[in-house]
Amino acid sequence: MNKRNLALLTDFYELTMANGYFKHGLKDEVAYFDMFFRKIPDDGGFAIMAGLEQLIEYLNNLRFNDEDIEFLRNKEMFSEEFLQYLKNFKFSCDVWAIPEGTPIFPNEPILTVIGPVIEAQFIETMVLLTINHQSLIATKANRIVRAAQGRSVMEFGSRRAQGYDGAIYGARAAYIGGCVGTACTISDKYFGVPALGTMAHSWIQIFPTELDAFRAYAQTYPDNCTLLVDTYNTLKSGVPNAIKIFNEEILPRGFRPKGIRIDSGDIAYLSKEARKMLDEAGFNDCKIVASNALDETIIRDLLIEGAKVDLFGVGERLITSRSEPVFGGVYKLVAVKENGKIIPKIKLSDHAGKVTNPGYKQVWRLFDNRSGKAIADLITLNDEVIDESKPYELFDPEFTWKRKTVKNFIARKLHVKIFDKGNCIYKRPDIDQIRNYCKQQIDTLWDEVKRFENPHKYYVDLSLPLWELRESLLREYSIE
Repeated sequence: MNKRNLALLTDFYELTMANGYFKHGLKDEVAYFDMFFRKIPDDGGFAIMAGLEQLIEYLNNLRFNDEDIEFLRNKEMFSEEFLQYLKNFKFSCDVWAIPEGTPIFPNEPILTVIGPVIEAQFIETMVLLTINHQSLIATKANRIVRAAQGRSVMEFGSRRAQGYDGAIYGARAAYIGGCVGTACTISDKYFGVPALGTMAHSWIQIFPTELDAFRAYAQTYPDNCTLLVDTYNTLKSGVPNAIKIFNEEILPRGFRPKGIRIDSGDIAYLSKEARKMLDEAGFNDCKIVASNALDETIIRDLLIEGAKVDLFGVGERLITSRSEPVFGGVYKLVAVKENGKIIPKIKLSDHAGKVTNPGYKQVWRLFDNRSGKAIADLITLNDEVIDESKPYELFDPEFTWKRKTVKNFIARKLHVKIFDKGNCIYKRPDIDQIRNYCKQQIDTLWDEVKRFENPHKYYVDLSLPLWELRESLLREYSIE
Protein backbone atom coordinates (compact mmCIF):
# COMPACT_ATOMS: atom_id res chain seq x y z
CA MET A 1 0.00 0.00 0.00
CA ASN A 2 0.97 3.64 -0.28
CA LYS A 3 3.21 4.55 2.65
CA ARG A 4 1.47 6.66 5.27
CA ASN A 5 3.12 8.37 8.18
CA LEU A 6 1.52 6.62 11.15
CA ALA A 7 4.08 7.54 13.80
CA LEU A 8 1.54 9.50 15.83
CA LEU A 9 -1.15 6.83 15.59
CA THR A 10 -0.51 6.04 19.21
CA ASP A 11 -2.08 6.58 22.60
CA PHE A 12 -0.78 9.86 23.98
CA TYR A 13 0.46 8.23 27.15
CA GLU A 14 2.99 6.28 25.10
CA LEU A 15 4.62 9.65 24.39
CA THR A 16 4.34 10.98 27.94
CA MET A 17 5.92 7.75 29.25
CA ALA A 18 8.61 7.86 26.57
CA ASN A 19 9.50 11.42 27.56
CA GLY A 20 9.62 10.32 31.20
CA TYR A 21 11.84 7.34 30.44
CA PHE A 22 14.15 9.66 28.53
CA LYS A 23 14.27 12.23 31.33
CA HIS A 24 15.11 9.61 33.96
CA GLY A 25 17.84 7.94 31.94
CA LEU A 26 15.87 4.82 31.13
CA LYS A 27 15.72 5.10 27.36
CA ASP A 28 18.17 2.23 26.89
CA GLU A 29 16.62 0.00 29.56
CA VAL A 30 15.81 -3.31 27.85
CA ALA A 31 12.19 -4.36 28.30
CA TYR A 32 10.23 -7.48 27.32
CA PHE A 33 6.60 -7.08 26.30
CA ASP A 34 4.07 -9.79 25.41
CA MET A 35 0.87 -9.45 23.45
CA PHE A 36 -1.81 -11.97 24.37
CA PHE A 37 -5.60 -12.14 24.58
CA ARG A 38 -7.89 -13.45 27.29
CA LYS A 39 -11.09 -14.54 25.57
CA ILE A 40 -11.99 -16.08 22.20
CA PRO A 41 -14.69 -14.12 20.33
CA ASP A 42 -18.17 -15.66 20.21
CA ASP A 43 -17.11 -18.16 22.90
CA GLY A 44 -15.41 -20.12 20.14
CA GLY A 45 -12.81 -22.84 20.50
CA PHE A 46 -9.93 -20.95 18.89
CA ALA A 47 -8.91 -17.70 17.21
CA ILE A 48 -6.69 -17.05 14.18
CA MET A 49 -3.54 -14.94 14.16
CA ALA A 50 -3.61 -12.21 11.50
CA GLY A 51 -2.28 -8.71 10.84
CA LEU A 52 1.44 -9.41 11.16
CA GLU A 53 2.20 -8.23 7.62
CA GLN A 54 0.82 -4.75 8.34
CA LEU A 55 2.66 -4.55 11.65
CA ILE A 56 5.90 -5.35 9.84
CA GLU A 57 5.22 -2.54 7.37
CA TYR A 58 4.55 -0.13 10.23
CA LEU A 59 7.76 -1.02 12.07
CA ASN A 60 9.82 -0.87 8.88
CA ASN A 61 8.61 2.67 8.24
CA LEU A 62 8.37 4.06 11.76
CA ARG A 63 9.85 7.56 11.59
CA PHE A 64 8.95 10.96 13.05
CA ASN A 65 8.96 13.69 10.40
CA ASP A 66 9.37 17.43 10.92
CA GLU A 67 5.60 17.97 11.14
CA ASP A 68 5.34 15.36 13.88
CA ILE A 69 8.15 16.98 15.85
CA GLU A 70 6.64 20.45 15.50
CA PHE A 71 3.22 19.18 16.58
CA LEU A 72 4.70 17.66 19.72
CA ARG A 73 6.77 20.77 20.41
CA ASN A 74 3.58 22.83 20.40
CA LYS A 75 2.13 20.59 23.12
CA GLU A 76 4.73 22.19 25.42
CA MET A 77 5.17 18.95 27.38
CA PHE A 78 8.26 17.43 25.84
CA SER A 79 11.91 18.38 26.26
CA GLU A 80 13.96 19.45 23.25
CA GLU A 81 16.37 16.61 23.96
CA PHE A 82 13.51 14.12 23.74
CA LEU A 83 12.21 15.71 20.52
CA GLN A 84 15.69 15.42 19.03
CA TYR A 85 15.73 11.76 20.02
CA LEU A 86 12.43 11.25 18.18
CA LYS A 87 13.74 13.09 15.13
CA ASN A 88 16.57 10.54 14.88
CA PHE A 89 14.39 7.61 15.93
CA LYS A 90 15.04 4.19 14.42
CA PHE A 91 13.33 1.02 15.59
CA SER A 92 15.91 -1.40 16.98
CA CYS A 93 13.96 -4.08 18.87
CA ASP A 94 13.78 -7.83 18.42
CA VAL A 95 10.29 -9.11 17.63
CA TRP A 96 9.05 -12.69 17.83
CA ALA A 97 5.56 -13.67 16.70
CA ILE A 98 3.29 -16.58 15.92
CA PRO A 99 2.84 -16.61 12.11
CA GLU A 100 -0.37 -15.40 10.49
CA GLY A 101 -2.96 -18.09 9.93
CA THR A 102 -2.03 -20.05 13.06
CA PRO A 103 -4.84 -21.02 15.48
CA ILE A 104 -4.18 -19.18 18.75
CA PHE A 105 -5.55 -19.48 22.26
CA PRO A 106 -6.03 -17.28 25.34
CA ASN A 107 -3.14 -16.19 27.56
CA GLU A 108 -0.32 -17.40 25.33
CA PRO A 109 2.09 -14.74 24.02
CA ILE A 110 1.30 -14.37 20.33
CA LEU A 111 3.94 -11.65 19.94
CA THR A 112 6.97 -10.66 22.03
CA VAL A 113 8.96 -7.44 21.70
CA ILE A 114 12.41 -7.07 23.25
CA GLY A 115 14.41 -3.87 23.19
CA PRO A 116 14.85 -0.34 24.56
CA VAL A 117 11.82 0.42 26.70
CA ILE A 118 10.92 3.63 24.84
CA GLU A 119 10.66 1.75 21.55
CA ALA A 120 9.03 -1.39 22.89
CA GLN A 121 6.47 0.63 24.86
CA PHE A 122 5.77 3.14 22.11
CA ILE A 123 4.58 0.59 19.53
CA GLU A 124 1.92 -0.85 21.86
CA THR A 125 -1.01 0.90 20.21
CA MET A 126 -0.19 -0.21 16.70
CA VAL A 127 0.66 -3.76 17.79
CA LEU A 128 -2.77 -4.07 19.37
CA LEU A 129 -4.67 -2.15 16.71
CA THR A 130 -3.25 -4.21 13.85
CA ILE A 131 -3.27 -7.69 15.36
CA ASN A 132 -6.57 -7.27 17.23
CA HIS A 133 -8.52 -6.14 14.18
CA GLN A 134 -7.34 -8.66 11.64
CA SER A 135 -7.35 -11.56 14.11
CA LEU A 136 -10.95 -10.70 14.95
CA ILE A 137 -12.09 -10.70 11.31
CA ALA A 138 -10.07 -13.78 10.34
CA THR A 139 -11.60 -15.65 13.29
CA LYS A 140 -15.14 -14.57 12.40
CA ALA A 141 -14.63 -15.38 8.72
CA ASN A 142 -13.46 -18.87 9.56
CA ARG A 143 -16.54 -19.51 11.70
CA ILE A 144 -18.73 -18.51 8.77
CA VAL A 145 -16.70 -20.59 6.31
CA ARG A 146 -16.98 -23.65 8.55
CA ALA A 147 -20.73 -23.11 8.88
CA ALA A 148 -21.01 -23.16 5.06
CA GLN A 149 -19.79 -26.78 5.04
CA GLY A 150 -17.59 -26.60 1.98
CA ARG A 151 -19.62 -23.99 0.10
CA SER A 152 -17.76 -20.86 -0.93
CA VAL A 153 -18.09 -17.69 1.17
CA MET A 154 -17.46 -14.24 -0.31
CA GLU A 155 -16.75 -11.18 1.84
CA PHE A 156 -19.26 -8.49 0.84
CA GLY A 157 -18.96 -6.00 3.71
CA SER A 158 -17.01 -2.98 2.45
CA ARG A 159 -19.86 -0.49 2.70
CA ARG A 160 -20.63 -1.47 6.29
CA ALA A 161 -17.05 -1.67 7.56
CA GLN A 162 -15.75 0.59 10.31
CA GLY A 163 -13.97 2.98 7.96
CA TYR A 164 -11.98 2.35 4.84
CA ASP A 165 -9.07 0.65 6.58
CA GLY A 166 -11.61 -1.66 8.19
CA ALA A 167 -12.83 -2.60 4.73
CA ILE A 168 -9.38 -2.99 3.16
CA TYR A 169 -7.67 -4.94 5.92
CA GLY A 170 -10.86 -6.73 6.88
CA ALA A 171 -11.03 -8.21 3.38
CA ARG A 172 -7.44 -9.42 3.74
CA ALA A 173 -8.18 -11.02 7.10
CA ALA A 174 -11.38 -12.63 5.81
CA TYR A 175 -9.41 -14.24 2.97
CA ILE A 176 -6.90 -15.64 5.45
CA GLY A 177 -9.85 -17.02 7.41
CA GLY A 178 -11.10 -18.92 4.36
CA CYS A 179 -13.28 -16.62 2.25
CA VAL A 180 -12.76 -17.08 -1.50
CA GLY A 181 -12.72 -13.38 -2.32
CA THR A 182 -14.06 -9.92 -1.57
CA ALA A 183 -16.22 -7.18 -3.01
CA CYS A 184 -13.46 -4.70 -2.03
CA THR A 185 -11.55 -4.05 -5.25
CA ILE A 186 -8.63 -2.24 -3.66
CA SER A 187 -7.86 -5.30 -1.51
CA ASP A 188 -7.32 -7.21 -4.74
CA LYS A 189 -4.92 -4.51 -5.93
CA TYR A 190 -2.97 -4.35 -2.66
CA PHE A 191 -3.03 -7.95 -1.45
CA GLY A 192 -4.27 -10.17 -4.27
CA VAL A 193 -7.54 -11.02 -2.55
CA PRO A 194 -9.77 -11.90 -5.55
CA ALA A 195 -12.33 -9.17 -6.25
CA LEU A 196 -15.79 -10.59 -6.96
CA GLY A 197 -19.21 -9.20 -7.81
CA THR A 198 -21.80 -8.69 -10.52
CA MET A 199 -24.64 -6.18 -10.17
CA ALA A 200 -26.86 -4.28 -7.73
CA HIS A 201 -30.62 -3.88 -7.80
CA SER A 202 -30.09 -0.45 -9.35
CA TRP A 203 -28.81 -2.17 -12.51
CA ILE A 204 -32.16 -3.94 -12.83
CA GLN A 205 -34.16 -0.82 -12.02
CA ILE A 206 -32.43 1.49 -14.49
CA PHE A 207 -33.58 -0.57 -17.50
CA PRO A 208 -37.19 -0.53 -18.72
CA THR A 209 -37.73 -4.14 -17.61
CA GLU A 210 -35.98 -6.83 -15.67
CA LEU A 211 -35.63 -8.82 -18.89
CA ASP A 212 -33.89 -5.87 -20.57
CA ALA A 213 -31.49 -5.58 -17.65
CA PHE A 214 -30.65 -9.27 -17.71
CA ARG A 215 -30.16 -9.23 -21.47
CA ALA A 216 -27.78 -6.27 -21.31
CA TYR A 217 -25.69 -7.90 -18.61
CA ALA A 218 -25.58 -11.24 -20.42
CA GLN A 219 -24.47 -9.54 -23.63
CA THR A 220 -21.73 -7.71 -21.72
CA TYR A 221 -20.48 -10.71 -19.70
CA PRO A 222 -21.63 -13.87 -21.50
CA ASP A 223 -18.78 -15.95 -20.05
CA ASN A 224 -19.36 -14.85 -16.46
CA CYS A 225 -23.06 -14.25 -16.08
CA THR A 226 -24.67 -14.25 -12.63
CA LEU A 227 -28.05 -12.52 -12.45
CA LEU A 228 -29.69 -10.89 -9.41
CA VAL A 229 -33.22 -12.30 -9.41
CA ASP A 230 -35.03 -10.78 -6.42
CA THR A 231 -35.60 -7.15 -7.50
CA TYR A 232 -39.32 -7.61 -8.22
CA ASN A 233 -40.40 -11.21 -7.63
CA THR A 234 -37.85 -14.01 -7.36
CA LEU A 235 -39.94 -16.98 -8.50
CA LYS A 236 -42.55 -15.34 -10.74
CA SER A 237 -40.23 -12.93 -12.51
CA GLY A 238 -36.54 -13.17 -11.64
CA VAL A 239 -35.79 -16.85 -12.16
CA PRO A 240 -38.02 -17.25 -15.28
CA ASN A 241 -36.42 -14.20 -16.88
CA ALA A 242 -32.94 -15.47 -15.99
CA ILE A 243 -33.69 -18.82 -17.63
CA LYS A 244 -34.99 -17.05 -20.72
CA ILE A 245 -31.82 -14.96 -21.01
CA PHE A 246 -29.58 -17.97 -20.41
CA ASN A 247 -31.25 -19.69 -23.37
CA GLU A 248 -31.31 -16.65 -25.65
CA GLU A 249 -27.98 -14.96 -24.87
CA ILE A 250 -25.60 -17.32 -23.06
CA LEU A 251 -26.00 -20.71 -24.72
CA PRO A 252 -25.91 -19.38 -28.30
CA ARG A 253 -22.53 -17.83 -27.53
CA GLY A 254 -21.14 -21.15 -26.41
CA PHE A 255 -21.11 -20.47 -22.67
CA ARG A 256 -22.94 -21.75 -19.61
CA PRO A 257 -24.55 -19.44 -17.04
CA LYS A 258 -22.60 -19.01 -13.81
CA GLY A 259 -25.44 -18.38 -11.39
CA ILE A 260 -28.31 -16.44 -9.90
CA ARG A 261 -28.23 -14.43 -6.67
CA ILE A 262 -31.00 -14.11 -4.09
CA ASP A 263 -30.63 -11.15 -1.76
CA SER A 264 -33.93 -11.04 0.11
CA GLY A 265 -36.90 -13.07 1.26
CA ASP A 266 -37.04 -16.60 2.64
CA ILE A 267 -33.75 -17.83 1.21
CA ALA A 268 -34.30 -21.46 2.21
CA TYR A 269 -37.66 -21.66 0.41
CA LEU A 270 -36.68 -19.50 -2.56
CA SER A 271 -33.43 -21.36 -3.18
CA LYS A 272 -35.20 -24.75 -3.17
CA GLU A 273 -37.83 -23.57 -5.61
CA ALA A 274 -35.27 -21.80 -7.80
CA ARG A 275 -33.16 -24.96 -7.89
CA LYS A 276 -36.12 -26.96 -9.19
CA MET A 277 -36.79 -24.38 -11.92
CA LEU A 278 -33.15 -24.23 -13.01
CA ASP A 279 -32.80 -28.01 -13.07
CA GLU A 280 -36.00 -28.45 -15.09
CA ALA A 281 -34.63 -25.93 -17.60
CA GLY A 282 -31.41 -27.91 -17.97
CA PHE A 283 -29.22 -25.63 -15.88
CA ASN A 284 -28.16 -28.08 -13.18
CA ASP A 285 -24.71 -26.48 -13.16
CA CYS A 286 -26.05 -22.97 -12.53
CA LYS A 287 -25.05 -21.94 -8.99
CA ILE A 288 -27.33 -20.23 -6.49
CA VAL A 289 -25.75 -17.41 -4.49
CA ALA A 290 -27.35 -16.09 -1.30
CA SER A 291 -26.63 -12.80 0.45
CA ASN A 292 -28.40 -10.42 2.89
CA ALA A 293 -27.21 -10.03 6.51
CA LEU A 294 -25.89 -13.57 6.85
CA ASP A 295 -23.64 -15.02 9.53
CA GLU A 296 -22.61 -18.47 10.71
CA THR A 297 -25.80 -19.05 12.67
CA ILE A 298 -28.11 -18.12 9.80
CA ILE A 299 -26.06 -20.11 7.29
CA ARG A 300 -26.12 -23.18 9.51
CA ASP A 301 -29.89 -22.87 9.91
CA LEU A 302 -30.39 -22.43 6.18
CA LEU A 303 -28.49 -25.62 5.47
CA ILE A 304 -30.40 -27.51 8.16
CA GLU A 305 -33.59 -26.37 6.40
CA GLY A 306 -32.29 -27.81 3.14
CA ALA A 307 -31.49 -24.54 1.37
CA LYS A 308 -30.05 -25.12 -2.10
CA VAL A 309 -27.34 -22.50 -1.86
CA ASP A 310 -23.93 -23.00 -3.44
CA LEU A 311 -22.21 -19.75 -2.44
CA PHE A 312 -22.76 -17.22 0.32
CA GLY A 313 -22.02 -13.50 0.17
CA VAL A 314 -21.55 -12.27 3.75
CA GLY A 315 -21.33 -8.57 4.56
CA GLU A 316 -21.82 -6.50 7.69
CA ARG A 317 -21.87 -9.35 10.21
CA LEU A 318 -18.48 -10.55 8.99
CA ILE A 319 -16.58 -7.32 8.32
CA THR A 320 -17.61 -5.85 11.70
CA SER A 321 -17.77 -9.17 13.57
CA ARG A 322 -21.11 -7.87 14.70
CA SER A 323 -21.80 -10.58 17.29
CA GLU A 324 -18.60 -9.72 19.18
CA PRO A 325 -16.78 -6.76 17.66
CA VAL A 326 -13.74 -6.62 19.96
CA PHE A 327 -10.69 -8.85 20.06
CA GLY A 328 -9.34 -8.21 23.54
CA GLY A 329 -5.61 -8.44 22.97
CA VAL A 330 -3.39 -6.73 25.55
CA TYR A 331 0.28 -5.78 25.67
CA LYS A 332 2.06 -6.23 28.99
CA LEU A 333 5.56 -5.81 30.40
CA VAL A 334 6.85 -9.25 31.46
CA ALA A 335 10.56 -8.67 32.13
CA VAL A 336 13.43 -6.21 32.08
CA LYS A 337 17.16 -6.77 31.69
CA GLU A 338 19.49 -5.52 34.41
CA ASN A 339 23.25 -6.09 34.26
CA GLY A 340 22.73 -8.73 31.59
CA LYS A 341 20.21 -10.66 33.67
CA ILE A 342 16.51 -11.05 32.78
CA ILE A 343 14.35 -9.92 35.71
CA PRO A 344 10.77 -11.22 35.41
CA LYS A 345 7.86 -8.85 36.07
CA ILE A 346 4.26 -9.68 36.95
CA LYS A 347 1.02 -7.68 37.04
CA LEU A 348 -1.37 -8.58 39.85
CA SER A 349 -5.10 -7.98 39.96
CA ASP A 350 -8.11 -8.69 42.15
CA HIS A 351 -9.42 -10.41 39.03
CA ALA A 352 -7.51 -13.69 38.76
CA GLY A 353 -7.85 -13.72 34.98
CA LYS A 354 -5.83 -10.51 34.71
CA VAL A 355 -2.73 -11.78 36.50
CA THR A 356 0.03 -12.02 33.89
CA ASN A 357 2.54 -14.77 33.22
CA PRO A 358 6.00 -13.33 33.92
CA GLY A 359 9.32 -13.70 32.16
CA TYR A 360 10.74 -14.24 28.70
CA LYS A 361 8.75 -17.13 27.28
CA GLN A 362 8.26 -19.52 24.39
CA VAL A 363 5.09 -21.19 23.13
CA TRP A 364 5.06 -24.81 22.03
CA ARG A 365 2.33 -26.81 20.34
CA LEU A 366 2.33 -30.53 21.09
CA PHE A 367 1.04 -32.83 18.35
CA ASP A 368 0.10 -36.48 18.62
CA ASN A 369 2.56 -38.44 16.49
CA ARG A 370 -0.06 -40.90 15.25
CA SER A 371 -3.04 -38.68 14.39
CA GLY A 372 -1.19 -35.42 13.75
CA LYS A 373 -3.77 -33.65 15.93
CA ALA A 374 -2.83 -30.89 18.37
CA ILE A 375 -2.85 -32.06 22.00
CA ALA A 376 -2.24 -28.80 23.86
CA ASP A 377 -0.12 -25.66 23.88
CA LEU A 378 2.61 -25.22 26.44
CA ILE A 379 4.14 -21.95 27.60
CA THR A 380 7.68 -22.34 28.91
CA LEU A 381 10.55 -20.08 29.87
CA ASN A 382 12.52 -19.26 26.76
CA ASP A 383 15.54 -21.39 27.60
CA GLU A 384 13.57 -24.57 28.33
CA VAL A 385 13.89 -27.57 26.03
CA ILE A 386 11.22 -30.24 25.56
CA ASP A 387 12.62 -33.73 25.06
CA GLU A 388 10.23 -35.51 22.69
CA SER A 389 11.83 -38.87 23.47
CA LYS A 390 10.49 -38.81 27.04
CA PRO A 391 6.95 -38.59 28.46
CA TYR A 392 5.95 -35.05 29.41
CA GLU A 393 3.50 -34.22 32.18
CA LEU A 394 1.06 -31.42 31.48
CA PHE A 395 -0.95 -29.84 34.28
CA ASP A 396 -3.63 -27.18 34.53
CA PRO A 397 -1.97 -24.02 35.95
CA GLU A 398 -5.10 -23.12 37.96
CA PHE A 399 -6.30 -26.59 38.96
CA THR A 400 -2.96 -28.28 39.34
CA TRP A 401 -4.40 -31.71 40.19
CA LYS A 402 -5.62 -31.95 36.59
CA ARG A 403 -2.68 -33.69 34.93
CA LYS A 404 -1.95 -35.62 31.76
CA THR A 405 1.20 -37.38 30.66
CA VAL A 406 1.76 -37.25 26.90
CA LYS A 407 3.88 -39.74 24.98
CA ASN A 408 4.78 -40.22 21.33
CA PHE A 409 4.37 -36.53 20.55
CA ILE A 410 6.02 -33.80 18.50
CA ALA A 411 6.75 -30.43 20.12
CA ARG A 412 6.90 -27.46 17.77
CA LYS A 413 7.88 -23.93 18.74
CA LEU A 414 5.29 -21.43 17.53
CA HIS A 415 7.33 -18.23 17.75
CA VAL A 416 9.25 -17.10 14.68
CA LYS A 417 11.77 -14.27 14.80
CA ILE A 418 10.47 -11.33 12.78
CA PHE A 419 12.91 -8.49 13.61
CA ASP A 420 16.51 -8.70 14.73
CA LYS A 421 17.68 -5.41 16.25
CA GLY A 422 15.12 -3.54 14.16
CA ASN A 423 15.88 -5.32 10.88
CA CYS A 424 13.15 -7.50 9.39
CA ILE A 425 14.59 -10.99 8.84
CA TYR A 426 11.30 -12.79 8.29
CA LYS A 427 10.56 -14.18 4.84
CA ARG A 428 6.99 -13.05 4.45
CA PRO A 429 4.61 -15.53 2.80
CA ASP A 430 2.11 -14.31 0.25
CA ILE A 431 -1.59 -14.16 1.03
CA ASP A 432 -2.41 -17.52 -0.58
CA GLN A 433 0.37 -19.25 1.35
CA ILE A 434 -1.02 -17.79 4.59
CA ARG A 435 -4.56 -18.85 3.68
CA ASN A 436 -3.50 -22.42 2.83
CA TYR A 437 -1.38 -22.64 5.97
CA CYS A 438 -4.37 -21.49 8.03
CA LYS A 439 -6.54 -24.25 6.60
CA GLN A 440 -3.86 -26.87 7.24
CA GLN A 441 -3.37 -25.77 10.83
CA ILE A 442 -7.10 -25.71 11.59
CA ASP A 443 -7.25 -29.28 10.28
CA THR A 444 -4.89 -30.27 13.13
CA LEU A 445 -7.56 -29.30 15.69
CA TRP A 446 -10.05 -31.89 16.89
CA ASP A 447 -13.63 -31.37 15.73
CA GLU A 448 -14.66 -30.94 19.36
CA VAL A 449 -12.53 -27.77 19.54
CA LYS A 450 -14.23 -26.45 16.38
CA ARG A 451 -17.79 -26.79 17.69
CA PHE A 452 -19.80 -23.55 17.72
CA GLU A 453 -21.64 -24.32 20.97
CA ASN A 454 -19.68 -25.34 24.06
CA PRO A 455 -16.48 -26.21 22.22
CA HIS A 456 -14.01 -28.44 24.01
CA LYS A 457 -11.49 -26.32 25.90
CA TYR A 458 -8.10 -26.53 24.25
CA TYR A 459 -5.56 -26.45 27.04
CA VAL A 460 -2.79 -23.90 27.28
CA ASP A 461 -0.59 -25.05 30.13
CA LEU A 462 2.48 -23.66 31.87
CA SER A 463 5.70 -25.59 32.29
CA LEU A 464 6.64 -26.38 35.88
CA PRO A 465 9.54 -23.84 35.96
CA LEU A 466 7.27 -21.07 34.62
CA TRP A 467 4.48 -22.00 37.04
CA GLU A 468 6.94 -21.95 39.96
CA LEU A 469 8.25 -18.54 38.86
CA ARG A 470 4.71 -17.20 38.68
CA GLU A 471 3.84 -18.59 42.13
CA SER A 472 7.00 -17.14 43.69
CA LEU A 473 6.23 -13.67 42.33
CA LEU A 474 2.62 -13.94 43.49
CA ARG A 475 3.89 -14.65 46.99
CA GLU A 476 6.53 -11.92 46.78
CA TYR A 477 4.11 -9.17 45.76
CA SER A 478 1.07 -10.24 47.74
CA ILE A 479 0.06 -7.56 50.22
CA GLU A 480 -1.58 -8.78 53.42
